[in-house]
Amino acid sequence: MTRKFPRKNDFLTSAPEGFVWPRCPEADQFIEDTLRLFIKRHAFAARLAERMKSETSTLFSSWTDHLRLPRRSGSAAALERLGFVEDKKAKRPAGAAVLRHPFADLPPVLLSPKFRDVSVAIAVDDLWRFQMAHGFSRPVAGAPFSAYRELNLVEGPCELRVIERRGARNFIPDQRDRAAAYVKNFERWAARPRRFVSDAVGMGETLVIARDMVRDLGAGAAATIFLEGERVYWQGRNHAAQVQKARQDKLGLGWANHDHHTFRSGRAHFPALIDILRTLGFKKRERYYAGAEAGWGAQVMEQPEAGLIIFADVDLSPIDVAVDFSEIVLPDLSRPGTVGLWCALHGESILQAGMHHLEAQFDYELLRQDLKARDIETMPPFSDFTFLRQAFTKAEMWAVPEPRLAALLAAGKLSPEAHAQIREKGAVGSHLENLQRREGFKGFNQKGVSHIIAAVHPERQALNKSSETGGA
Repeated sequence: MTRKFPRKNDFLTSAPEGFVWPRCPEADQFIEDTLRLFIKRHAFAARLAERMKSETSTLFSSWTDHLRLPRRSGSAAALERLGFVEDKKAKRPAGAAVLRHPFADLPPVLLSPKFRDVSVAIAVDDLWRFQMAHGFSRPVAGAPFSAYRELNLVEGPCELRVIERRGARNFIPDQRDRAAAYVKNFERWAARPRRFVSDAVGMGETLVIARDMVRDLGAGAAATIFLEGERVYWQGRNHAAQVQKARQDKLGLGWANHDHHTFRSGRAHFPALIDILRTLGFKKRERYYAGAEAGWGAQVMEQPEAGLIIFADVDLSPIDVAVDFSEIVLPDLSRPGTVGLWCALHGESILQAGMHHLEAQFDYELLRQDLKARDIETMPPFSDFTFLRQAFTKAEMWAVPEPRLAALLAAGKLSPEAHAQIREKGAVGSHLENLQRREGFKGFNQKGVSHIIAAVHPERQALNKSSETGGA
C-alpha cells in the first residue's frame, strides 16, 4: 500500500507536538533493491560492501549518501508515491531533480535524463584517507575542506562516487578556497579551554567561539567542525570508540556512519547549551520524554544544512514536561537524576566531560559479536524491534575529582556508600551506541525510557543496584 504524507513541511526539521515518525517500508525496500542491483554491477563496490561487513560490522547502506538514477517516464511520480518530495534549493547537476524523503532516514535520489545508468555515492570523512586505504591516486573534484568533494570510480556504465561533505547538502563539487579558514577554526574549537572557574563562564566562552566560527564559515561548516572536534575528544576517552574507529579507518571511512551525537547538561545550563547549538544552525526538531515519571528528557536538534542530529539530555521534574524546557533555566532539584548526577560528577558535555555517546549505524548483531571478540561487552538492547535496534557498549569508568565528590556528599546528593564506591572505582562515563535502523524509521524509542535512564544512574551503578542496560 502506498503511504501518503502531509506536505506542509517538505523537509521536516520541526516536528509538531505528538508527531510520531512513520515506518516507510516501501521506500526503504526501493532503496535497498536499487543498492543491491548496483553492487552486483560494480565490482569494487561489491568488494567494498563485503569488507564493510566483515571488517567494520557495517552495511553498505549505512554509508550511502545519495543515488543518481536516469529519469524515465513515471520515475519521479513513482518516487513521490513512496513519499519523496523535490528539493529545489540544493545545488545539483544541470537538468537534475533532487528528491528527499522528509519523514524517513533514507538517502536522497537524483533524477536526470543525462544520467546513463545507476550511480551511488557513499560518504567518508576524508577522501585522502579513503584513497590511501585502497591504493588509489585519483583526481578529486572540489577544493580541500570545501562543502562537497568527490572522486568517481567508473566501471562500465556504473559509477561509484566517494564523497566528502563539510556543511552542505549539495551535489556538485565546491571550488571555494576556504581551507585556511576551516583549519584555523577547527584548531580553535578542538583545542579550546574546557575547564573554567564556573560552568556559566565556560558556556559563555564556548558561545563566543561558536559565533566566530559561523561568522567565518557559515553555520553548516561551523556545525561540522563542532562535531568533528567533539568526536575526537569523546573518542580519546572511550576505548570502544578507539577500537571501532580504527576498524573503520582501515577502509578509509571515518565516522561518516554517525546517526546522532548525545550531549548531557545540568538543568541550570541547558538553555545555554541550546543557545550554542542554535548559533551553529541547529533547529529544534522535537522534545522527547517518556512521561512525567521519567525524570529525564531531551531536545532533539537537527542541522538542516549539514544533516547533523543532536540529542540534548537534561533532568526533568513532572511539571517540566508541560513547558518548553529548553527555553527556561530550570531550578535545581534536591536530588539529581541520571543526567544531573552525571554532569555533577564529570562536568557539562559541551565542556570538560565531552559527549555522553555517539550513536552510529551498524549491522547490529555483527557489531556485538565483533566487539566481544575484542573484549568489548555490549549491554542488553534497549530497543529491539524489527525496525530499530539499539544498545550501548559497557560504560567507560571515569575517575571523579575529589572536590566534586566531596561537594555532592556534603549537599546530600550522593550517599556515603556511593561516594566510597565512586572514589575507589570511578563513575559510569561514556559509551559507543550500536544502532541499526530499518524501514526508514527516523525516530527514537520512547517506550520504557524511564527504566532505561534509571538503569544507568551513576549512583545506582556504583551500588550495583541497576541492570546492565542502555540509554537513549
